[in-house]
Amino acid sequence: MKFDTPATGNAIDRLTIIGHPVDRIDGPLKTSGRAPYAYEHHAAVPNPAYGVILGAAIATGRIRSIDTAAAEAAPGVLAVITYENAGKIAQPKGPPLALLAGPRVSSYDQAVALVVAESFEEARAATRLIRIDYAREQGRYDLAAEKDAAVMPPSIFGGESDTAVGDFDAAFAAAPVRFDQQYSTPDHSHVMMEPHASLALWEGEALTLWTSSQMIAGARRAMAMLLGLDPQNVRILSPYIGGGFGAKLGVRADALLAAVGARAVGRPVKVALTRPQSINNTTHRPATLQRIRIGATADGRITAIGHEGWSGNLPGGSAEAAVQQTRYLYAGADRMTTTRLAVLDLPEGGAMRAPGEAPGMMALEIAMDEMAERLGLDPIAFRILNDTQVDPENPERPYSLRQLTRCFEEGAAAFGWDRRRAPGAVRDGRWLVGMGVAAAFRNNVPMKSAARVVLNRDGRVTVMTDMTDIGTGSYTIIAQTVAEAMGVPLDSVEVLLGDSRFPVSAGSGGQWGAHNATSGVFAACMKLREDVALKLGFNSAETVFEDGMVRAGNRHVPLAQAAAEGDLTVDDAIEYGDLDKRYQQSTFGAHFVEAAVDAATGEVRVRRMLAVCAAGRILNPKTARSQVIGAMVMGVGAALMEELVVDRRFGFFVNHDLAGYEVPVHADIPHQEVIFLDEVDPISSPMKAKGVGELGICGVGAAVANAIYNACGVRVRDYPITLDKLIGGLPAV
Repeated sequence: MKFDTPATGNAIDRLTIIGHPVDRIDGPLKTSGRAPYAYEHHAAVPNPAYGVILGAAIATGRIRSIDTAAAEAAPGVLAVITYENAGKIAQPKGPPLALLAGPRVSSYDQAVALVVAESFEEARAATRLIRIDYAREQGRYDLAAEKDAAVMPPSIFGGESDTAVGDFDAAFAAAPVRFDQQYSTPDHSHVMMEPHASLALWEGEALTLWTSSQMIAGARRAMAMLLGLDPQNVRILSPYIGGGFGAKLGVRADALLAAVGARAVGRPVKVALTRPQSINNTTHRPATLQRIRIGATADGRITAIGHEGWSGNLPGGSAEAAVQQTRYLYAGADRMTTTRLAVLDLPEGGAMRAPGEAPGMMALEIAMDEMAERLGLDPIAFRILNDTQVDPENPERPYSLRQLTRCFEEGAAAFGWDRRRAPGAVRDGRWLVGMGVAAAFRNNVPMKSAARVVLNRDGRVTVMTDMTDIGTGSYTIIAQTVAEAMGVPLDSVEVLLGDSRFPVSAGSGGQWGAHNATSGVFAACMKLREDVALKLGFNSAETVFEDGMVRAGNRHVPLAQAAAEGDLTVDDAIEYGDLDKRYQQSTFGAHFVEAAVDAATGEVRVRRMLAVCAAGRILNPKTARSQVIGAMVMGVGAALMEELVVDRRFGFFVNHDLAGYEVPVHADIPHQEVIFLDEVDPISSPMKAKGVGELGICGVGAAVANAIYNACGVRVRDYPITLDKLIGGLPAV
């Protein structure tokens, strides 16, 4: 199906199942422990061997020698794999995918060996017997120290590294009111519940890999490339995933070494990374340094806005696109954004929920509050004054739908924003109480996505696509789409996901999964409807599918009758035209936070939160709300506690476990509310939906920071906002 004109009325608009708060159809399997994750496919692969990875003890340097003799002789050990005997492992074009070190070591805890044994305990014990002689080299581990050596990367996710409209420098210098400030965000870890894990099985030259991957087709291509295989000889299976947040967009050492180990010992091998390895051996959200400058007229209209961002990565790695949202969010004739990338020898930086916008808005939305205060304006009034209905960098390009102002207005009314007072003015016993707000923004990304739909003889409909469910509810919204389009009950739909033998979907990431995957399923359903109509002798343009029946005029036939002679199977995909070029497609929201600060100790407690989201049609309010409140929790963590602490002597993340890397717990999270604006965006897709899973984190950190400032009058610009950064500036008790 080609989607190149705005959607009109279609079968989804009936909204008999789509748009309803349906329980997750995979919920009972997961809560009862019957949903097998990557490490748990015991029935499919009996009697696997166990692989345990040994990580590098240095961050940069060379391996002089490896002595594996004692490990090989240890009880239960089947093989010890290093770069010396792993066989040929190819490297991709572009950034290095250094999944097995040797002789060079590029980052701390990079895999240097895999021990395969009969049991996990035997494999783990044998890794302690490997003796490695390293030649340690001095590395670069401090972003601030490398800032001046940073260079412009060729591109960033979402576009050019640098943009310029008008003459920012002149406009900023001439502005009656000017603001210039610097901010920083630290390295963050995904810390999803399920670690990276894989189970590999060889049958001749064919590899089957059960793994935890967000993007099935990408994992298949990567494994084929690394091992020199025909992609047709690689099957990737990932039906259930215990969270990813971007950490599982690509294959990691567990996948490669499970395959290499299984080939070496001639039997299935399973490998799971430990929590410290998931943090140091895989990817993380890179730290940023940011400078924001805003110039405005005395009445608050922005005339110049500039955002500069610095981040670091391994050689050939990507930059954190922290300036991206500033290109789109507020009006202003003269504009500038720049991105600079420093070479660091820390573990690889990569995508983490809302890459770019999440840390970028942690700075921008504080800056907007600071500028509003300088202008003497309410923070919401200042943002609304500088709202726009066109792309600020390309005024000829309108937004497909932009309701940011409505998000602020409805949120302010629901949250009681009119009760907000000056900083430090509201007390509740020993607590200083304040309110904060921030915009939410995340682009909508159209992406080709395919599916196969089968009408069975019993009237059931099965849908197959390699789309993944990383905890987002993909199974459920895909089932809802099929049920709505084919006019059958939800329990007559079977959804099969996460198999590379299925048609290629958009995959899970960038909040593009929901509306693209369901659009691909919708396209296949529309094609199946045509086949059904033809089979039953109906005019497809006049046919109605509902209640398990096919109707046209006075004639009605059971849907199952179309498959009486055999299953009907169709494949189709959604393919987009140029609507995303003609219209800027984005999602918007507003985050409201009430926070309290202990007047004596500086302890911070978030008391209540509200998110108002404008993200097109909400396919399932229950699962969408779950996505947003989960993102809000992550935003609180980023604001108040999350920080991978870098050992700048030896180049690793010190707090690489859940004892030292703190994330919010139940006691940290108060009452949360989510309001979805009732909107449809016919320019986005035939589903008229857009993503929401990453919108929910964008701006949360700044809303918390702004609430803290309103509570106690202390402005913190370096995250996380810990009590040591507050206590010296608190008002006298």
